Amino acid sequence: MKLDEAIQKRHSVRRFSDKKPDWRTIIECIDSARYAPMAGNIFSLQFILVDNPETISRVAEAAAQDFIKQAKYLVVFCSNPTQTTRYYGERGYDYLRQQAGAAIQNFLLKITEKGLATCWIGHFENTEMKKALGISSKIEVEAIFPIGYEHKIKAKPKKKCNLYNILYFNKYKNKKMNKIKTGLA
Repeated sequence: MKLDEAIQKRHSVRRFSDKKPDWRTIIECIDSARYAPMAGNIFSLQFILVDNPETISRVAEAAAQDFIKQAKYLVVFCSNPTQTTRYYGERGYDYLRQQAGAAIQNFLLKITEKGLATCWIGHFENTEMKKALGISSKIEVEAIFPIGYEHKIKAKPKKKCNLYNILYFNKYKNKKMNKIKTGLA
């Protein structure tokens, strides 16, 4: 699959089939996250691959999203802020969010390429999530991804916003690109 195809094909899935993916394929997708840019080249991300149905159920409850229980696996992205905040101070927390987002996008595109399905979940009760997964209070849970094969249903594709409604040139709200001036006399 070419990159543009993966970008355009990627979508959130909340209904999974009963077919169980190969966990090695999921690890390959997690590995793609390692290639995202990291502030100061400090790799702060950590991952938890979950296949225990009881744990998946607890995570679903902490996220208040029952569809998670259908997934055969979960991948939980976490950040360890220790080194990044030691180096960058409070600004390090911003960098953690940014680099987690970049790594997650790599992961999502690889999931799509491999024919798997997921949904990015950022809403959850933090304390309950950490309890369910045995995560230290010092570690930040960035997002949860239920993984499976999509349960195919016929649905109309969702429209994406028009690029020219969100693209500006040189200044916010400037809709036109300046003409290039040539120095030719």
